[in-house]
Amino acid sequence: MPDPSPETLAFLLSRRSRPAKTLGLPVPDRAALDPILTAAARTPDHGKLEPWRFIVLERGALERLAALCGERAEALGLDADARDKAVAQFGAAHLVVAVIASPVPSEKVPEVEQTLSAGAVCLALLNAALAAGWGANWLTGKMALDRPFLTDGLGLAPHEYVAGFMHLGTERMAPPERPRPDLGTKVAWVAE
Repeated sequence: MPDPSPETLAFLLSRRSRPAKTLGLPVPDRAALDPILTAAARTPDHGKLEPWRFIVLERGALERLAALCGERAEALGLDADARDKAVAQFGAAHLVVAVIASPVPSEKVPEVEQTLSAGAVCLALLNAALAAGWGANWLTGKMALDRPFLTDGLGLAPHEYVAGFMHLGTERMAPPERPRPDLGTKVAWVAE
């Protein structure tokens, strides 16, 4: 017989991301962030390879990355709106946890499974932050795909990439509701 956790299911059925631009101070300190990261690190991981890691970006690092975004946007020829959006993603933030996908060579565990594990870490971190009472949002954006930004800004190795920039902070306004998937179009039941 299952041992249900109705509170957990209610949380998951009602959870909503908080737009990053609505998150303010205060942000979780190291003591508050530790259980959130610990929960995220409990993500399913085929082969126990831990093909991901965290980089906690505090205000000084975010200012540095915002400036680098401006430089990279110009080098990439992005229009003013795209540049401003990339800069604001870091410049307006107070705390971001970069979840870094760091695939491990393995004959048994294909890289796609490791990538999925890194994505699951992002969702686990998001849900843990929300469950702890913080506002949280999972973003990527242009800079998540820009190798010079990843190398120069975050110090990533050539095989590493960003699975998500997890913005954390205090919710300043209620998040907007959005339409949810129609399960009738997304679920197939196969009996035989």
